[in-house]
Amino acid sequence: MGLLKNLMDIVGKETLSKVRDAVNTMINEQVQGTPAKSPSAAKVDWDAPVPEKTESEWRAYFREILQAECAGYSIRENVPVTDIAGNAEDVFQLYKTRPRQAYRAEWGQPYTFVLYEGAAPKGVVMLGSGHSHDANVKYLIARMFAKKSGLPYINFYTQMANERSYVAGRLKRFLQ
Repeated sequence: MGLLKNLMDIVGKETLSKVRDAVNTMINEQVQGTPAKSPSAAKVDWDAPVPEKTESEWRAYFREILQAECAGYSIRENVPVTDIAGNAEDVFQLYKTRPRQAYRAEWGQPYTFVLYEGAAPKGVVMLGSGHSHDANVKYLIARMFAKKSGLPYINFYTQMANERSYVAGRLKRFLQ
């Protein structure tokens, strides 16, 4: 809604209404295969909320993409950090205000997906429900132990669209 308000401030309400009507006309023509008789024949609800996926729907979506795009790997879900790093305890800096703090692997957020080649882990894929998960200590611990284990780590924000082509492209770059 904020984008529409900003656009309205720039081009004006009348111009924005004309654009909306033109888009509705084009949609109507595509759906019915004939030119629209009036711009209001097929209305798009511009203020309708975008349907959100549940956590299990996101996991299923990413699982399917991983299986298709990473066919040479086996995939495990919800992998505890200790399965990768063992019962490690290490000192590193996650926050500027705590330069030398000890962290245990068991405190880390379980990895959403781990890709394996044979029995060896080859990469970590994490899903998070917002940019704030990047600052969450559990995620930071999980990322640091993946890095210390020499594993590539990639995360996706589930409040974003995550179009299939985008996810597949990032996964390909991630696994190179």
